[in-house]
Amino acid sequence: MAGNFWQSSHCQQWLLDPSDLVRERQVDFAVVTEEDYQKLFIFFSNFIQVLGEHLKLKQQVIATATVYFKRFYARNSLKCIDPLLLAPTCILLASKVEEFGVISNNRLITTCQSVVKSKFSYAYPQEFPYRANHILECEFYLLENMDCCLVVYQPYRPLVQFVQDIGQEDLLGLSWKIVNDSLRTDISLLYPPYQIALAAMQMACVVLQKDGKNWFAEIAVDTDKIQEITRQILALYDLYKTYDEKKEIQGLLAKMPKPKSQPSRPPSSAQSQDGIQGTNDQSMGVNN
Repeated sequence: MAGNFWQSSHCQQWLLDPSDLVRERQVDFAVVTEEDYQKLFIFFSNFIQVLGEHLKLKQQVIATATVYFKRFYARNSLKCIDPLLLAPTCILLASKVEEFGVISNNRLITTCQSVVKSKFSYAYPQEFPYRANHILECEFYLLENMDCCLVVYQPYRPLVQFVQDIGQEDLLGLSWKIVNDSLRTDISLLYPPYQIALAAMQMACVVLQKDGKNWFAEIAVDTDKIQEITRQILALYDLYKTYDEKKEIQGLLAKMPKPKSQPSRPPSSAQSQDGIQGTNDQSMGVNN
């Protein structure tokens, strides 16, 4: 990982403008509302989280996978690749980049099947439809669309440093949870990780009734950005109050833009051996 965030591809290429996100999403917004779009991404972020936990991945790996997922759809429509395929692909790539260790293809597919059946059957009554060759090919699309910018700086490290500096270690647990919640929003695409960490810590101070005003006043930081991050996280919590995922998600998935064709059966052995050129793009849930 590059030692300086400000010189990294994360900073120079992947801090986006909100207007750019809205413009890129117009194709999807013609089919689903902005609120429906956000609910879909909450669902798939939850799917990545649960899948990562079942694979016993560290939170850093899960967070990086979630950011990859959001980066891809920041520049592509939902109809380009089925999110159910892209989610485990992001997990696979993030585990490599974060040097967690190699996840075998069989273990990844088996875990996807188990998670869909046991945790997300309310969304997908059928079994997980993809196989290893689908995920391996999808990985190439993901790498290409991210321009091989794989380094992701997360808020966790600055958060730990800030909590130590303010001298209130009991802020860390709640702040960490708020950072995790922020992955269900666009915040990771819009703001530097240290600002996300500060916003989470400030919210934790309010909830736990800790006095951090002097510390926050002494640091040189754009308070408007911190407040905007806080506003988006609070908006997420407001949405949670009315959003019943188990009741709504099947309807949202039915409306979601999709590739022209979905896989109906495991690939033949001939397909598996032919590589990228021999694999039918439609069978992979890809729409070029």
